[in-house]
Order: sequence, then C-alpha cells, then structure tokens
Amino acid sequence: MGTFAQDELKNVVSEFDLTGKVTSVTPYGNGHINDTFLLIMDQDGKEKHYILQRMNREIFKNSDELMENVMRVTSFLKKKILEQGGDPDRETLQVIPTKDGKDYYTDSEDYGWRIYPFITDTVSYDAGGKEELNKSGIAFGNFQYLLSDFPAKELHETIPDFHNTVNRFANFKKALEADVMGRAKEVADEVQFILDREKDCHFFGNLLEKGELPLRVTHNDTKLNNVLFDKDTGKAICVIDLDTVMPGFAAHDFGDTIRFGASTAAEDEKDLNKVSCDMGLFEAYFDGFMEGCRGSLTKREVETLPMGAKIMTFECGMRFLTDYLEGDTYFKTHYKGQNLDRARTQFKLVKDMEEKWDIMAQIVNK
Repeated sequence: MGTFAQDELKNVVSEFDLTGKVTSVTPYGNGHINDTFLLIMDQDGKEKHYILQRMNREIFKNSDELMENVMRVTSFLKKKILEQGGDPDRETLQVIPTKDGKDYYTDSEDYGWRIYPFITDTVSYDAGGKEELNKSGIAFGNFQYLLSDFPAKELHETIPDFHNTVNRFANFKKALEADVMGRAKEVADEVQFILDREKDCHFFGNLLEKGELPLRVTHNDTKLNNVLFDKDTGKAICVIDLDTVMPGFAAHDFGDTIRFGASTAAEDEKDLNKVSCDMGLFEAYFDGFMEGCRGSLTKREVETLPMGAKIMTFECGMRFLTDYLEGDTYFKTHYKGQNLDRARTQFKLVKDMEEKWDIMAQIVNK
C-alpha cells in the first residue's frame, strides 16, 4: 500500500459530494489490490463511516470502464433489492459521486479514487467452516439471481481474458519454451500434469459456442471475505469488491469458492498429503449457492458446477507455475519457490477432485 499524508487524503475527500468535516482517514483491511482507507466524518454531530479507495491502475487499466460496470451493477441491484422489500443501504455497495457528478475522482497522477458508504455492524471472515461457506453460497447465489436478467454482454471486461483458460494455457506454453529462469527441468512432472489436461481448457468455451451455456454477470473473486455478514443475525447480507464483475460463467464463480474454500490446506502447503477437496464443504457451499440462485440457473449450468471447480483450480495452478517459470513477477512471494508450492497444491486438488468426481456429480444431481 502506498503511504499518503493526511492532507493529501483530505484533499481527495474534499472532491466528493459529502458534507461535514473529516475526523480521520486510516488504512483499512488486508486487500492486496487497491489502497483502502476507513474515512470517518463528523456530519452535523453524527459520526459517519465511509470507505475511500485508490484504484490500482496497473491491474485495472481503464478506470472509466471499471466504474461504469460498478455503477450499472449497483444501480440494477438497488432496484431489485427495493422491489423485494430489502434494504439497499445494507445489501449492496453504493457509490458517492464527486462534486461535479462523476463516479470517481482522478488525481494529478492520474489515479482514480472512489468512496462507498461503510456498511456498519457487519463482519467478514478470511476463513470459515460449513456454516460460513453455506451462507456465503447463499450470498453469491443471490447475486446471480438478482442479476440473472441483466444483459451481461454489455459489461466491460475489466481484466481482458481473465478466465480465458485457453489463453492461460498458451501463456504457460510460451513461458515453458522461453524458460528464462532455467527452471523447466525441475518441474517436469507439473508441466506434464498441465499438458495432459489441455483439452479441459476448451470445455467452457466450446459449450458457449454451441449455445449450451449462457453468459452471466459474474463476480470473479468469490472469496469468503468478499461477503459481509450481519453482526446481529449472522446472515450474509452483501457481496462486496465488484472490480472484477464481468461477463462469465456461473460455474467459474462457483468453482472459485470451492478452489480455496473447500481445500483442507493452505495455498502454499508443502506437505501435499494434507491437501484435499473436502466434500462436506463442497456440499455446504453447493446447497447455499443453489438456495441463493432460486432456480435461475439452467439444468446444464448446474451440471457444469463440478467442472467449474476443477477448471478454476487447474487454471490457478497453471498461472502459479507460469509465474514460477517467468521468475515470480506477477504473484507476490514471501520465499523462493512459493509459486511452485502453490502450483503443486492446486494440482493436488485437481487430482483429488478427479478422484471424487462421482461424489461431486451425486451432490450436484440430487
């Protein structure tokens, strides 16, 4: 996270359509992408909380398109939540406009800043068991349901080819051939693991081409900590972090949660005997997701959910190995070989899913 002087932050806040006086602006949360701050303001003697963020322009090249997606999706959600008698102030993010009516403010260095009202009396979890996963499944399923009649094709791709597995495979092949670090020979088994599954990369693209799967509005970062839970009721009430909302497949969103949420080990666990895909957690999330979706997915989409889990895990492992071959330039690493450890856990999970394929199919078909 960049370091910012209080005056600098207060100047940014002054560009937004907010009344009152800034009490404090302090770094907030543990996100890796944007610079995030908790903004506290005194508004007519009342303390009001907001989230102030500086958007990461290295990852998100086009702030206009990103914020256009966020605005379109949040205003659509607000309308749907109101129709259902819900509370949009708690159940979706809202964007505070700038004084000149824009969705975000651009500073002198060309960085985009935005402000959301802080959703109070909520908690989020970095890890959880069956109950948390089940509830987050309801939240992400409900996100699918509420946006099921939103024209997904009209959204921008904020990160082009983000889940284009065929593309990711091509990038892996390039990294393997270039072998800039001379690491290819020590990862022959992992390389073979990827090459053996090349045809899997085409699975979702082929179904889309045949018209068997619809494009949906997908979140693309369905981690447990992107769901806010109400402090009092324990219910999952709001899906946050909408930067990667794009057109995609429901199975990818489902699979992304399974990849880390149903894994029995850390992402960089060295002892692969500890790594497996827990079917109890898989089922807990599946049940929640289906409850939240309320019948908005097609039968074919539901059938592809296990494949979504496998492909998201495989793709992630492939990206870790690609980065390892390229010299660890994309994912932050804390020790030498961490990306290789990460790739190995993902491939172990893929293998475990393949062995439990019948169990996953049974859960999904019940």
